[in-house]
Amino acid sequence: MNLSDIFESSFLEGYASADITGYKAVVCLLLCAAFGLYIFLAYRVLTRRSFFDKNFVISLPVIAVITGAIILTVQSNIVISLGMVGALSIVRFRTAIKDPIDLAFLFWAISVGIICGAGLALIAVMLSVIITIGMFFLDWISLGKAAKLLVVNATNANVEDAVLNIAKSYCKYHNVKSRTISNKEFNMVVEVRLTKERELITEISELSGITFVSLLAHDGEVTF
Repeated sequence: MNLSDIFESSFLEGYASADITGYKAVVCLLLCAAFGLYIFLAYRVLTRRSFFDKNFVISLPVIAVITGAIILTVQSNIVISLGMVGALSIVRFRTAIKDPIDLAFLFWAISVGIICGAGLALIAVMLSVIITIGMFFLDWISLGKAAKLLVVNATNANVEDAVLNIAKSYCKYHNVKSRTISNKEFNMVVEVRLTKERELITEISELSGITFVSLLAHDGEVTF
């Protein structure tokens, strides 16, 4: 026996294969599916979006099950695990994650699959409970109210001062974002933060020369 054989034997003994039975595999995958379904429901409740990517939501439980199957396979045979690592390393994912909260749910699904595949379902339960409570609590805390956009169209630019005076009386914060003059029409966008929205647009619409008034909400960054 040469040095290479001794090293190989020592290496394989240090990474002994786990005895993965059919019952253990089925239980693991069912647990991954259950946690994936829970993540699916948590995503729909926490995000509350009018428009969402249905394919992404469906992929969450699927990713949890696939990850659990991969971890089981890695435990079963060290040679297969090395080949799987090589195969997965050539995969390229080019789908951009548009929302950071989507990335959090994606890592949650992957983590649950890894933990259940390792046979530590209790940790997966604790992780899911802590994440759910933390997300609901942070979502409940009001870190700041997003400003709204006041869009005003008029026949001339002379109404700007009157519009800003009215906005100042109703808003604790207002900031002109843009002014546009074209074809004898004046368009202005003002960022405002207020509570009496109907009163504001009603009073502005009564000004002479106003042709259109709109108050738009947006899901962008919050201005403190």
